[in-house]
Amino acid sequence: MEIEEIVEMDQKHFMNVYSGRYPLYVEKAEGIKLHSKDGKIYRDFLAGIGVNALGYSNQRFKEALKDQIDKIIHCSNLYYIEPQAELEKKLCKNSCYDRVFFANSGSEANEGALKLARKYFKKKGSNKFETISADKSFHGRTMTTVTATGQNKYKEPFVPLPEGFYTVPFNDLEALKEAVTDRTGAILLEPIQGEGGIYPAEKKYLEGVRKLCDQNDILLIFDEVQCGMGRTGELFAYQNYGVEADIITLAKALGGGVPIGAFMAKEEVAAAFEAGDHGTTFGGNPLATRAASEVMDIMLENNFLASVKEKGNYLRLKLDKMVAENDNLIETRGIGLMLALELGESLSAKKVTNQLFERGFLVNAVKEHTLRFLPPLVVEKEDIDLLIKNINQIITEK
Repeated sequence: MEIEEIVEMDQKHFMNVYSGRYPLYVEKAEGIKLHSKDGKIYRDFLAGIGVNALGYSNQRFKEALKDQIDKIIHCSNLYYIEPQAELEKKLCKNSCYDRVFFANSGSEANEGALKLARKYFKKKGSNKFETISADKSFHGRTMTTVTATGQNKYKEPFVPLPEGFYTVPFNDLEALKEAVTDRTGAILLEPIQGEGGIYPAEKKYLEGVRKLCDQNDILLIFDEVQCGMGRTGELFAYQNYGVEADIITLAKALGGGVPIGAFMAKEEVAAAFEAGDHGTTFGGNPLATRAASEVMDIMLENNFLASVKEKGNYLRLKLDKMVAENDNLIETRGIGLMLALELGESLSAKKVTNQLFERGFLVNAVKEHTLRFLPPLVVEKEDIDLLIKNINQIITEK
């Protein structure tokens, strides 16, 4: 099937929610390289929006999936599932959490975390049902998670929205303190904001938030859907800060391309859920949990995470050098291989993204002047050098 035929079918039958799709039809892929049907090669610095952490066609990962497909793909959660149990143990052993629940996506993971927080206080006989999140945040596309999201463009099409959600400026502890009331039950934060433009939390801020929650009997929820699972060079982003939330959410890179989400909680909080309070049909099925289990094994072996830090530092140094040498660039932000380049007013992130696409590089414009880089964690330094060379050429030729 040719790209023109695919585009025609898509435009006729698919709901109109994605504007400006790029004319790319990937026929095969390996490492960070995507091969289009017309023979062109694209280096992927977006990784399916942070999903393909192991890159493409990882042989060990593929063999694990094939093995599981030969055994069983789906099984109801009415029965015990071996890969699910193995993944539960690995997640809890390598984090500060005691219990986990599996979903299909980041939105569902956040939805479940918010349900758990409400049930926790309801079980205590408390009326603490409100949640405070941050401006520029992104927590999902369900009605609840879009309401918790701190960006009006995602919320305005769906008003009226569920009650009990408020946002305050990110990294502003005083604003957060002023927003807390006796009805505040949860504070929901991304340790590193992704869709908002790659804004890392400050260590003192998260330490202050933790103290605020402890003093006011509030649950702290970390949304690590984008910044977790090795993206920062630690398995979980909170490990960069030494601050533990009561609940944490995961998705994207967790399954290495197979849809899976999860939320984890400390024992006392997790105990709020009772039989029938929550559930899922597909979440935690054998294929998804086998995929995630293999992803974890690979990330925890052979200095994989140390190499992410090394390559993240390398990309950061290259971007910082560009900023220092070009008045049209403002700053670099992020941790590990979750980075942003802030462009000056004279440069359009969308135009730069389009020009990079023409040159065979996939990046993302998250704001008018912000480029986001979320490469597969197996990216090589020579790929980074090529990306930097092409960005330099584009901004110089503007």
